[in-house]
Amino acid sequence: MTDGAMVDLKGTLEFTEKFLGWMRGRGAVLIVTHDHPDPDSLAAAMALKHLITIKTGQPTTIAFGGMIGRGENRVMVQKLEIDVVPLDSLDLDRFQVVCMVDSQPGTGNNSFPRERKVDLVIDHHPARESCRELRWVDVRDEYGATATMLYEYLEAQKVSFGTKLATILFYAIKSETQDLGRDWIRADRRAYLQLLPLVNNSILFDIIHPEVPRAYFAHFSHAIRNAMIYDDVLVFNLYQIDTPDMVAELADFLLRVDEVKVVLGMGHYKNSMALSFRTLRNDLNAGEILQSVVAGLGTAGGHGMIAGGQIPDTAGNRETLQQLEQSLTHRLLQELGRYPVPGIPLVTE
Repeated sequence: MTDGAMVDLKGTLEFTEKFLGWMRGRGAVLIVTHDHPDPDSLAAAMALKHLITIKTGQPTTIAFGGMIGRGENRVMVQKLEIDVVPLDSLDLDRFQVVCMVDSQPGTGNNSFPRERKVDLVIDHHPARESCRELRWVDVRDEYGATATMLYEYLEAQKVSFGTKLATILFYAIKSETQDLGRDWIRADRRAYLQLLPLVNNSILFDIIHPEVPRAYFAHFSHAIRNAMIYDDVLVFNLYQIDTPDMVAELADFLLRVDEVKVVLGMGHYKNSMALSFRTLRNDLNAGEILQSVVAGLGTAGGHGMIAGGQIPDTAGNRETLQQLEQSLTHRLLQELGRYPVPGIPLVTE
């Protein structure tokens, strides 16, 4: 949304020199993404693994919790040969160094055990209190994508990379900033434009236009039929979902409704309510608003115009999910100064 400050490659070089020097020779490295990782999380992890491999030669594993469910993300993992493993399949005791990208300890959006030590956090979301205890922290909440930060790591360290990693990084910035349409600064635009000539356009096309099952369109139908509009706020409930990514995808989609400036979406997945929040208003901080909405119920995080959250231990029966929707809607409208506003259906049948 803004040009922001100049890129500080000198500072990036100093930071990467220090943490790579500390890391060198310590043994196996684990890189943890957030659960149900999106392109930004996967790209940052792959770039960090490449940097460590080139600079220290240490064996490095990328792990995630949850699933990779969204069509674009599955195609990206397959076509670009992104090597990731489920976190619960690993013996965590065999890793001497733990890095976390696009997430932070204790946020509720990653499955890494809270009692275990994290050595390095690289993220573009606002720093949490848990980061104060860590040895190495690079949090730049003004950046639109963590992938931009990792691109600068590679650039500062003069580490070359091939077209597949370039495509991963480019698509992450493209996806996270909606083609530089939201939450971007000069650094994101610079990385986007420098990566563009290196991209494999055929693979990029396949990622952007994945084949999807028929059930995918059922979620769209469900969201549209359940969506309610309160002034310029739209709320939808998918109820039972087979992948939490669908909530974020439909939040982005329904933000296109005319006169709607704020969208809150939700869906029940494996005993938890997954939440996505989107806004077109520059005067709102999505992360702060969603944290207020779920206070005492769950956890949330984000920045600028996008946020996500989860409410754990939620019963999956329809009555409970309807009551939770009503409660969250009430909280959101109060937070935005819209309560009481009568809701009207997005569509009528």
